[in-house]
Amino acid sequence: MKNILYLFLLFTQVFFAQSGFETGNELYKNGKYEAAANAYNAVLKSKKQSAELYYNLGNCYYKLNKVAPAIYNYEKALVFKPNDTNTQNNLRFAQKRTVDEIKVVPKVGFAKLLRDFTASYNYNVWGYISVGFSVLFLLAFLGYYFSASSVVKRVFFFGMFVMVILMVISVIAAIFEKNQCKNERPAIVFAEAVDVKKEPQNASKTIVILHEGAKVYVEETANNWKKVQLTDGTEGWIEKSAIIEVK
Repeated sequence: MKNILYLFLLFTQVFFAQSGFETGNELYKNGKYEAAANAYNAVLKSKKQSAELYYNLGNCYYKLNKVAPAIYNYEKALVFKPNDTNTQNNLRFAQKRTVDEIKVVPKVGFAKLLRDFTASYNYNVWGYISVGFSVLFLLAFLGYYFSASSVVKRVFFFGMFVMVILMVISVIAAIFEKNQCKNERPAIVFAEAVDVKKEPQNASKTIVILHEGAKVYVEETANNWKKVQLTDGTEGWIEKSAIIEVK
């Protein structure tokens, strides 16, 4: 009886989420952006997340000229789909509406190549890829084991060797990307304007003033303050209530 109840609850949650998502899409098409955003947020409250949901929600806030929520939801969508072109383009448009012009210090050399490669997919996707290569390795092994021809055996043996290398690379990429996801804590400024202080106290010297929509990276927390790093490398302390972390 309990299993039936659990299945019923799961089914109703999935149905509600899908229904809410479709309702939001219909409202958005009709230009009712505030209502569409409410419908998408209702889906999020049911603990259903997806890149498409955050992307659509970001579009709603962009249309409503709410810069910080738009950027925040586009960033959330990119957590699920790091290389989605539409989300990246819309994020750039939203960032053009921000007040601050903070330079981004680019990574160079091997570090950039490694980061660009692993960031191609979410760490979960890398895990699925490694499983796929392990299955291919097993098939190559079976082909090698049951083949009578020496030439065919060599082909399957070479295939096994390649699959092992690709499997190891994908596993390493998954581990690296998971560590990056865990250690990298991007956040968006939601306050209209906030001071970044040298020390975690109001009386401390102001390093820079950030405005709504600016992106920072959280390094540590102390009481009601968070130490952040800007995209240009500047570090300072900001009030915890002024930002919302993306992950």
